Amino acid sequence: MLIKEHVTETVNSMPEQFEIYDIVERLIFLDKVEQGLDDIRNGRVYTEKEVEKKLAKWLK
Repeated sequence: MLIKEHVTETVNSMPEQFEIYDIVERLIFLDKVEQGLDDIRNGRVYTEKEVEKKLAKWLK
């Protein structure tokens, strides 16, 4: 979940004129980063071995 402060900082970092798509794209990116960090904090990650096994199945 994005924090209001992050959204405000993002908007303030944009140039005076920008497309709405640009801000939406940046906010989606920030949200995905926050989700990833939350996954790490809560142990929702794969080990290197687990990734190798999954990739081996997918790449057959």
